[in-house]
Amino acid sequence: GILFRDIFPIFRHPEAVECLVMHFVERIQALNRQVDVVVGLDARGFLFGPLIALKLGVAFAPVRKRGKLPGEVVSVTYMKEYGPDVFEMQADALQPGQNVVIVDDLLATGGSCKAAEDLVAMLKGNVLLSTFVISLVGLEGDKKLKAPVYALIEC
Repeated sequence: GILFRDIFPIFRHPEAVECLVMHFVERIQALNRQVDVVVGLDARGFLFGPLIALKLGVAFAPVRKRGKLPGEVVSVTYMKEYGPDVFEMQADALQPGQNVVIVDDLLATGGSCKAAEDLVAMLKGNVLLSTFVISLVGLEGDKKLKAPVYALIEC
């Protein structure tokens, strides 16, 4: 019963990827706040997050499913559309007080992004903005999140 939105065709067009990345970079820069780390969510946030971080000249930190990261991690259990899951982040990915932008491809119910917000909070970071390529507005995932949300496309 889950309908998937396919973002992968954009990767057939390097110019489109560059345009998308620069759109997010400009949106983040418009915050007029120092961003220290871009946090990308497993797995499609890994496609755009490092590119955005590179353009901003800041660090990238992945949030992954349980057991995928080396070293000491912090973890949180959250509910997905179809059951519970666990997200982890390396314990040294952020320094206290650092400002973070979260990047993922899709905002649905908000569970995974809320888990990422919780991980950033555990490491005493501040989420300035959560960004998505697509937001499924009818599912109201943004209402679960503390930080402002920006989505390029709303469905």
